[in-house]
Amino acid sequence: QALRQHLAWRREGLDLKVAVNVSARVLYDLRLPEQIARQLKILNVPASALELEITEDAIMIDPQRALDILSRLDAMRIKLSIDDFGTGYSSLGYLKRLPVDEVKIDRSFVNEMVGSRSDAAIVRATIDLAHNLGINVVAEGVETAEVLVMLDSLGCDTAQGYYISRPITADEILVWMSCSPFARQDFRDLRAATPLA
Repeated sequence: QALRQHLAWRREGLDLKVAVNVSARVLYDLRLPEQIARQLKILNVPASALELEITEDAIMIDPQRALDILSRLDAMRIKLSIDDFGTGYSSLGYLKRLPVDEVKIDRSFVNEMVGSRSDAAIVRATIDLAHNLGINVVAEGVETAEVLVMLDSLGCDTAQGYYISRPITADEILVWMSCSPFARQDFRDLRAATPLA
């Protein structure tokens, strides 16, 4: 369904990547890479159009098996993201070995970072760590302009949250793209990620 939506947007002139949350049960299915490869081929969608989001906790159920499967997906050039980063129990040793393109800092740290020195320090350290490993950073839970400005000053790559957009349906994305200042080509501070309802 996500790949078909990508095709529908492409027909409308929007070349948007789609992100799909992957549960632990699905992640550890050894057939997952082949199933995704088959759907990409059938629908003629490039692997770069797809991103898979996996939580830290899901990865830590069986880190070696997760590494094997994620490596196969990475070899297919599918973008991989660790969702809710900072809330699980993963070690930094695993983070450096995982073939991930992105970490998403959990909203529990981002929401209060303007008023909390400790949350701000965690966000700053996560951004620095990820960038030093060549990994992009998404801040989840951005609900105010102040948080967005602070994230920009820290060098965060992408912001996601109610300040940018409430979750919307796939059909509503065209309207959002036409009227949101975050969708403008000249908006350079942060790329804005809009979750679909």
